[in-house]
Amino acid sequence: MISNIITSVITGDIIKSRAQTNPEVWIKALKNALSSLSADKAYWEIYRGDSFQIEIKDICSSFMAAIYIKACIKSIQGLDVRLAIGIGNKTYEGEHVTESNGEAFIFSGETLETLKKEKQNLRIKTNHSEINHELNLYFKLALISMDSWTVNLAEIVKLGIERPDELQSELGKLIGINQNAVSTRQKRAHLDEIKELDLMYRKKINALT
Repeated sequence: MISNIITSVITGDIIKSRAQTNPEVWIKALKNALSSLSADKAYWEIYRGDSFQIEIKDICSSFMAAIYIKACIKSIQGLDVRLAIGIGNKTYEGEHVTESNGEAFIFSGETLETLKKEKQNLRIKTNHSEINHELNLYFKLALISMDSWTVNLAEIVKLGIERPDELQSELGKLIGINQNAVSTRQKRAHLDEIKELDLMYRKKINALT
């Protein structure tokens, strides 16, 4: 048993996964995304084919972790992902993340079910209703852009999160486009606004502790 540990959990599932003729493509992309966020496989798991869960111990990083997973999956044509963030205490740590328990795990699991019913792709639940309401409104607005990302836009967001200190020209070399094209794609993906939202998120979540 453990107590008084505040953590964050992202539970998600792949949208339209069964329409993919080659599931290995998105499974590999999902595994790469989760292992990038947590090198220790005890803190993430893929289950029931297209569902997954990951614990993000740095609770302030959980929004950008969710955005990274979304960008990785939307880099594959025809796919998207539902993501439910839960933040709260952790009362039990199992050998695998899906065996652990506490508010964060319950909130995340419950919220994913809500997302399925409401056909929304990102939501958070904490034990602070005002913060939930405010952040979920921001998420709804952000999803207007993020749900419309093309493969190219998702790819540039993914690269920008992976390599935050690299110049646009350096990012462009990695995918064979020039600096202007990188800038255009980042603007169309609203990457600067997402980063602003991340700063707001960190401030709100930090207040919980």
